[in-house]
Amino acid sequence: MNLRSATFADLALLRQWDEQPHVVASDPNDDWGWEVELNRAPEWREQLIAEIDSRPIGFIQIIDPACEDSHYWGDVPANLRAIDIWIGEETDLGKGYGTKMMQLALARCFTNPLVTAVLVDPLASNTRAHRFYERLGFQFIEQRWFGNDDCFVYRINRADWQPA
Repeated sequence: MNLRSATFADLALLRQWDEQPHVVASDPNDDWGWEVELNRAPEWREQLIAEIDSRPIGFIQIIDPACEDSHYWGDVPANLRAIDIWIGEETDLGKGYGTKMMQLALARCFTNPLVTAVLVDPLASNTRAHRFYERLGFQFIEQRWFGNDDCFVYRINRADWQPA
């Protein structure tokens, strides 16, 4: 598996994935604004496509939540990262791809020696995602509303991260 930067050429694919029932269920209130965001490259964000043998299977966004321009995470300390991740097609679920994607994303985050921890925010109702993050070493921090979404915030500290 490899990660590559998402580009405007991925627009149709990302729109298609955004309409998949399992993606909508995990992220029902988000509007990614692909037409605009795929043409922006702020220093605080990476948007990545995960591929297996050149076949796109998923999307990862890594941000610096202290610098991100919408202030989605609120007032957070420096040297954190936050990750959004999803598998595009339901037929690719349950094959270990999400685990590999997250391992690659965490390694990417912790390559920067200043990064102390990584945050994720699955829906409170998404128990499958909770188990997924806990298996990877994330610890539950709090239940929190982000807009209309009731979420669980999880965190993995550098000291608790086990490289794959």
